Amino acid sequence: MARGDLLIKLFVSLCFIFGHGESSYAGVGSYDDQILQMASIKASFLKRDVISPSRSHTIQPISSSSREHHATDYGADPTGRSDSTEALQQAIFDAFASPIDGHLMQGITNLGGVELHLDGGTYMISRPLRLPDIGGGNFMIHGGSLRASSDFPTDRHLIELSSSSKSLSYEYITLKDLMLDSNFRGGGIAVINSIRTTIDNCYISHFTTNGILIQGGHETYLRSSFIGQHITVGSDPREKDFSGIGINIVGNDNAVTDVVVFSAAIGVLIEGQANVLTGVHCYNKATSFGGVGIYLKSPGFTQNRILNCYLDFTGVVMDDPVQVQISNSFFLGNAYISIKSLKGIVEGVSIVHNMFSGDYTGVPIVQLDQSNEPFTLIDQVIVDHNNVRGMRLRSTVARGSTWGNGTTWTVDFSKVLLFPNLIKNVQYALQAGKLFPKHVLRNLSGNAVTVESDVPVSATLHVVVDQSMDGYI
Repeated sequence: MARGDLLIKLFVSLCFIFGHGESSYAGVGSYDDQILQMASIKASFLKRDVISPSRSHTIQPISSSSREHHATDYGADPTGRSDSTEALQQAIFDAFASPIDGHLMQGITNLGGVELHLDGGTYMISRPLRLPDIGGGNFMIHGGSLRASSDFPTDRHLIELSSSSKSLSYEYITLKDLMLDSNFRGGGIAVINSIRTTIDNCYISHFTTNGILIQGGHETYLRSSFIGQHITVGSDPREKDFSGIGINIVGNDNAVTDVVVFSAAIGVLIEGQANVLTGVHCYNKATSFGGVGIYLKSPGFTQNRILNCYLDFTGVVMDDPVQVQISNSFFLGNAYISIKSLKGIVEGVSIVHNMFSGDYTGVPIVQLDQSNEPFTLIDQVIVDHNNVRGMRLRSTVARGSTWGNGTTWTVDFSKVLLFPNLIKNVQYALQAGKLFPKHVLRNLSGNAVTVESDVPVSATLHVVVDQSMDGYI
């Protein structure tokens, strides 16, 4: 029966009752019978309105074979008032208990896309959420918030992908759409000995150790996330006291894309090879306060790339870098690149096509830290084609000219060239009009090029020097 017909029937019944009075009840039943009939009609109408298949908010029963486990079904408290550690841990164990046929990497069970849904709640936990030691993959945790309790261990992380085995235990694990509050009791996420892990759209705050730790394993992809010890948008009065590491990568072949580190002592620390950072914005603790935006603490074959990043008042530090590319990035507020000597090696480093902007106090865009020992192996280092405003240009390639009337001409590149007293490749031309005097390259000391002619002449000296191809010095 249509909804309109039910309303008409209900209206007619009411009119019949109240229009005819009690004397009419004899023909159609007693007063109680009429009330029951009306109740029945109303119940039928309400029931159809709630469960009608045509309505978008129809509630479907959850199948017992569902691959989605809901935190609240396990008794987890979505208000965050009570401890939900046991409930969430049980949900994770149950998710690992129903694998499908087939495997991923050898020894890693395929869980078939099973999910732990946090149902949009905020859950307090008193110890890390860990995956079972049995090894597994194709699993997702998503859709809610976790907060460390006041007695959470200070040396652990809220979520830990870590097993007792030293071999690879987890593959294709996804942590997505999560807000993690470490409550100044340790870190956010630890990904250890895992492969093909994705951390997507996560917000991690109030850590004291690491926002995210990636150790060992292979190909962890972190993207579209926000990480900060204190929630701020800059100029925070606590900035001098920021501590911890936003992203700590101790491994190879990982990628960080479109991520913001807004407060930490070190934005991104890399101790591994072949990692790539793209679109990363670091405005953590400023360089002037001792902070570092991106620290490549992997001397030797670093083989890391920093592309299209934004270093905001905090710069890049590299230890004895070998094969590093920094390009198309923006350095604001006197942020600069520091190349630090441990054993005096810098090879295969490209710092090109970047923009630097400062306050005109003379801060160089690239600086050498030779406090430990001087650089003795310099090879294939290219610092060129950078756009500089309000800072001092540094380069490994330079061009200059000077005019004079005499027998000597000198072009001084000491204020531009990166490495002191190091010119091994020179091209020059002495333009003297109609005259053609004999001339020779006389001196290169102090990064100044001096050319001398055999007779006095009015001429212009044009010079190009290059420090990029050298070797041992």
